[in-house]
Amino acid sequence: MIVIPAIDIKAGRCVRLVQGAKDSETVYSANPVEVAKQWQEAGAEMIHVVDLDGAFAGKPQNIQVLASIRRAVDVPIEFGGGLRSSADVDVVVKLGVTRAIIGTRAAASPEWITELCRRHSGKIAAGIDARDGMVAVEGWTEGSDVTAGDLARRMAEAGVCAVIFTDIARDGMLTGVNVAAAATLADEVPVPVIASGGVASLDDIRRLRETKVSGAVIGKALYAGTIDLRDAIEVAAGKA
Repeated sequence: MIVIPAIDIKAGRCVRLVQGAKDSETVYSANPVEVAKQWQEAGAEMIHVVDLDGAFAGKPQNIQVLASIRRAVDVPIEFGGGLRSSADVDVVVKLGVTRAIIGTRAAASPEWITELCRRHSGKIAAGIDARDGMVAVEGWTEGSDVTAGDLARRMAEAGVCAVIFTDIARDGMLTGVNVAAAATLADEVPVPVIASGGVASLDDIRRLRETKVSGAVIGKALYAGTIDLRDAIEVAAGKA
């Protein structure tokens, strides 16, 4: 299992939101590029970058920041936030991201996902964000009648390379990751499942490590100092 540090970008800055709410912003750095370098130096095997402005606007808004991060670090980057057109996906793939994460349109347009997976083989991931087991879209502002499990299976059939699963109720809360829900998805689909939302301690990493979950995205716990990235990487690798 790998640990993936998160960089959430809003207005060009590195921020964290609580449960995705726009008005819950805490700014941790004015320079996301320096944060990316910090995570690379700490041993990150991949960095999770989210364009929050893009998620709310429906189109990436911080492409230049992404490009600067890509130039500054050598580790793979997965990127999401507002990727709802083939043209925008083409742009971020051309910039060199390892995974383009499709969220909102994944639930509504499985045929489009299938086409993207053919076009960018091995580079399209599904971002499945759920509240009480039901998928949320449009920057988490709208619910749906699709379950996380159903969407994950549909996305696996479409050919995605991974599923990034976020429990919205726990995101930014430091209350502990939803191990049970992430583990259930990992058991049900034949693609890697990455757990996100609520990781608060090394014990969360240990619990995830005992499942089929392939990785964990960590955000607020790193910025708040409750988890040291180097320690988390050791635990995820089974060395601590």
